[in-house]
Amino acid sequence: MECSFALIGKGYVLVASDTSAARSIVKMKSDEDKTKILAPHLVMTYSGEPGDTVQFAEYVERNLRLQHIRNIHELRPSSSAAWIRRSLADSLRSRHPYSVNLLLGGYDVATDTPKLYWIDYLGTLAEVPFAAHGYGSYFALSLLDRYHNPEAPLEEGIEVLKRCIAEVQQRLVINLSNFKARVVDKDGVRDVEV
Repeated sequence: MECSFALIGKGYVLVASDTSAARSIVKMKSDEDKTKILAPHLVMTYSGEPGDTVQFAEYVERNLRLQHIRNIHELRPSSSAAWIRRSLADSLRSRHPYSVNLLLGGYDVATDTPKLYWIDYLGTLAEVPFAAHGYGSYFALSLLDRYHNPEAPLEEGIEVLKRCIAEVQQRLVINLSNFKARVVDKDGVRDVEV
């Protein structure tokens, strides 16, 4: 039972993910970081099967870093999303597919625009203004649809994210008590308090 949200605002992308690690009816950990900083202006949240998620996130991180070393520049968010989608699609057609759902947020420094991509375990890729994965998406997508403003300042974006988290904590059967949030803007990736 995992949950992650993301939204675009004026000059930033805000992503958040729960921090619980559970298997069946047992909560094993409540401080698991389900986000990965892939580049100075690129962050990814992941959810799915525990082994697949960590392995795929590290695979993506290392390969994007390798590309940066070989070509002396970072991939733009759209190119990174296309490469990640292709990697998931290729693994789907292999004997060992990854069962991973991703939200990829980045800031394109070439065009000064924030980008957000929704990627599922089947290799489906969509550029979206807001997104959610997991059971929390049943509650959060309607709130994001109503309150999301693409021209909102960061403080307003954080308030919308807090509404989504409060709704999930109130209405979801299990208690997802802690969330970790990060913002990506022209200054890079940093943690924010929610």
